Amino acid sequence: ESLVSITLPEGLTTIRYGAFRDCTSLTSIIIPESVTSIGGYAFRFCTSLAKFEGPLATSDQRCIVIDGALVAFAPAELFEYVIPEGVTEIGVDAFCDCTSLASITLPEGVTEIGNNTFAGCTSLASITLPEGLTTIGAWAFSDCRSLTSITLPKGVTTIGERAFYNCTSLKSVYCKPITPPTGGWNMFDSNASGRKIYVPADSVDAYKAAEYWEEYAPDIVAEE
Repeated sequence: ESLVSITLPEGLTTIRYGAFRDCTSLTSIIIPESVTSIGGYAFRFCTSLAKFEGPLATSDQRCIVIDGALVAFAPAELFEYVIPEGVTEIGVDAFCDCTSLASITLPEGVTEIGNNTFAGCTSLASITLPEGLTTIGAWAFSDCRSLTSITLPKGVTTIGERAFYNCTSLKSVYCKPITPPTGGWNMFDSNASGRKIYVPADSVDAYKAAEYWEEYAPDIVAEE
């Protein structure tokens, strides 16, 4: 918890799962160009982390991007964030437990949101998902307790288990795909009382009959 500075050597290739978790005094870190993999939770609860340095950092120094995947985020004193262009995937756990983040916008190039990506972002009230998005991972938005509404773009084909679990303020889900995405168990459990899932009018019956969607059949209605 007292770690303020660390020097990583050139030639380092892997930062493993949870490597710097709970380093609450760390404010910046240089990630060598040789790094090819950063594990989940690598910087979880690094609440003072304000910037990454090195060639893998985005121009605003808030993210590390490897081969198009955003794999680490520096959350200190940020309440809203627009993810830079060029990112195609939001990696596993990348924004997990960023409890101050209230608004986030994803660029159009993003096609995949990984497992646990925004889990525990308890202040997140607004998020814009791009039209090209196809995959929402397991637990991706679980415990986002300030989220009241979400729009799932037409291109979404897969929603993982418990993707929106325990989003206790979530009242409206606007699901745009004509064909029900492949679902997962407990996708929308423990949402706000009376939560509705709005789907294309011609697809209501298909959604109500689809695996994992059928448990929400009473809440699935035609979008006006």
